[in-house]
Amino acid sequence: MKNIIVNVCLVLSVVTISVLFLEGCSKANETDLQSGNNTVCDTVNMAYQADVQPILAKNCYSCHGDGAAPQAGINLKDYGTVKTQADNGNLIGVITHAPGYPAMPFNLPKLSDCDINKIRDWINRGAQNN
Repeated sequence: MKNIIVNVCLVLSVVTISVLFLEGCSKANETDLQSGNNTVCDTVNMAYQADVQPILAKNCYSCHGDGAAPQAGINLKDYGTVKTQADNGNLIGVITHAPGYPAMPFNLPKLSDCDINKIRDWINRGAQNN
């Protein structure tokens, strides 16, 4: 009889902990939804000026801008250079940290998946100067 009571208590404890855990997760998700943390990443019909250039400005221009000597001779403020890097695969290679490419931004975390997908869409649509 004592073993049955111990087993029932053990099962009830596991069930209670599971319910509390699941309830905590659902409340956290509800809070995120209410606070606006459910951002959607639009990656369709990306344009250079409106979508890609701001990402480059924020993450790349400190090393690859108009400075006296842009790193590796790559000035990403110049559309022609960006287009060349997009067309030859280097741009997507470095920002995705693909094997064989130097990881960019240098010594910083990889760009967000959203930003990478925005650049990828722009490239896939012909990397136009729009």
